[in-house]
Amino acid sequence: MPRTIALAYSGGLDTSIIVPWLREQYPGARVVCVAADIGQGEELIGVHEKAIASGADECHILDLREEFVRDFAFPTLRAGAIYNRTYLLGTAIARPLIARAQVEVARRVGADALAHGCTGKGNDQVRFELTYMAFAPELEVIAPWRVWNIRSREDALQYAAEHRVAVTATKEKLFSRDRNLWHISHEGGNLEDPASAPVESMFMLTVDPREAPDTPEEIVIGFEAGTPVSVNGEALGAVALLERLNTIGGRHGVGRADIVEDRLVGMKSRGVYETPGGTILYAAHSELEQLVLDRRTLDAKDLIAPRYAALVYEGRWWTTERDAYDAFVNVTQARVTGSVTMRLYKGSCRVVGRTSAHSLYDEATVTFGEDNVYQQSDAAGFIRLFGLPQRVAAMKGRTAVE
Repeated sequence: MPRTIALAYSGGLDTSIIVPWLREQYPGARVVCVAADIGQGEELIGVHEKAIASGADECHILDLREEFVRDFAFPTLRAGAIYNRTYLLGTAIARPLIARAQVEVARRVGADALAHGCTGKGNDQVRFELTYMAFAPELEVIAPWRVWNIRSREDALQYAAEHRVAVTATKEKLFSRDRNLWHISHEGGNLEDPASAPVESMFMLTVDPREAPDTPEEIVIGFEAGTPVSVNGEALGAVALLERLNTIGGRHGVGRADIVEDRLVGMKSRGVYETPGGTILYAAHSELEQLVLDRRTLDAKDLIAPRYAALVYEGRWWTTERDAYDAFVNVTQARVTGSVTMRLYKGSCRVVGRTSAHSLYDEATVTFGEDNVYQQSDAAGFIRLFGLPQRVAAMKGRTAVE
């Protein structure tokens, strides 16, 4: 029987009812809540008081915003990691950081058990528990959603009412959300029908693209070694830069994604994501890479990117595999320094200019005008050698299958 339990706490419906449940199931145990500030904003207002009122002995609120953007979001951006072709991994990149911080608090308070509020159907249970295994394999793990009799959000609301736990969710407001500096996700409600369009009132970070300004806005994003460092010439820290781009992108309706994704546990699920700043950064970063990296390096990086995305999605952040990928990515990013001009307009985000001291673009070589650099007659020999396999095959009577 654990004596002290460290609970990953958000103040939402699930973790709010876990506090009294832990009290019931483990009489006499101390419940220590650990809340991570990774950019939820007003959602964290009153979290400490709420945790104590629901029965927690302590509540630790940790400011992890800078570390989250600098050490998790931006490395994933530099890797070009995108899951299922669309998802920019906003929830997935946060879980290893939160879980490690939870373990650190557990160590300080002498906890002998870790608890989380992840559903048994989702990915987050894996992400949290793989981190627990990496940093505290000896601690007991308590996952209420896998053992209790609560089977739905409606059940959870009833339990909260019976135990007088204050929650903001209602039977009419059943969207499950996850918010941080990188994005906000929406699941549940009418989204469980993949044919049902999202209701406009659901969105929180972005305006309806149809209602966005009628005049396009151009912004210039500066990068150093693949990391974004400035907006419109103003040097900004990681958090301030992302907040600035979230505001700019949000007012133009940039960054909405409606995805049916493949969960790690085997099922398909639907989520709607708002990632305004991240969407802008991915587009700009990719274009700067296209300018400064050679074709074979880009090809190699494109092979690594989906593997990196799968690693992040599956919660395998604290592994030698990621260290190896990061070592490769760091080499590729050494010359990804320069600026990219983006045009934002009614939900769209387009590159309209790019510049770098490391550019491999040579106007004198590619010009359609007269030049003294490229001898066009050389192309004949190149084509003969490049097409030699096809030529030999044809001479041997082996033609392509028609």
